[in-house]
Amino acid sequence: MIKETLLEISQNFNKLSNNDREIHDSIQVIIKCLKNGGKIMFCGNGGSAADSQHLAAELIGRYRKNRAPLAALALSTDTSTITAIANDFSFDDIFSRQINALCKEGDVLYATSTSGKSKNILNAVREAKKNGCKVIGVTGEGGGDLVGKCDFLIKVPSSRPDRIQEMHIAVGQIICEYIENYFFKT
Repeated sequence: MIKETLLEISQNFNKLSNNDREIHDSIQVIIKCLKNGGKIMFCGNGGSAADSQHLAAELIGRYRKNRAPLAALALSTDTSTITAIANDFSFDDIFSRQINALCKEGDVLYATSTSGKSKNILNAVREAKKNGCKVIGVTGEGGGDLVGKCDFLIKVPSSRPDRIQEMHIAVGQIICEYIENYFFKT
């Protein structure tokens, strides 16, 4: 069973190479945002929330190089804000309300959803677009309801949430590496 699982994972990653154009284009929009003084906002639920925190930390802290921080934040980290919004408004608004308060034109929203159907992610995408942000969506193979709503949509080749999440963090790490290398060449 272990061998079969590892084979499945490696086959998924081989297929993921077909997404190189979407990943490249996402990197370019993030570079443009950061060059113009913008920030990258990450959001997701569950494991995708953890990935959002991880990727924001890679940009603010370091990926592989000791260097200046890059402007990024995970919208899943402030429990007081999230629980207040969920209690006073709706769980569907936990990200969109933060985006309404924090985003400015030219920022980037990096929205992760294995299904592409989470209402709070869809609301975040809608709010980000309304506020002039570019939106990068990262989903499973079908893309769900995020299809046609993002500027860039990276659909990884699986419908299993665990396999999707494995590829999501890899995509995020690739993006972080290229961003860091672009801004900090030495």
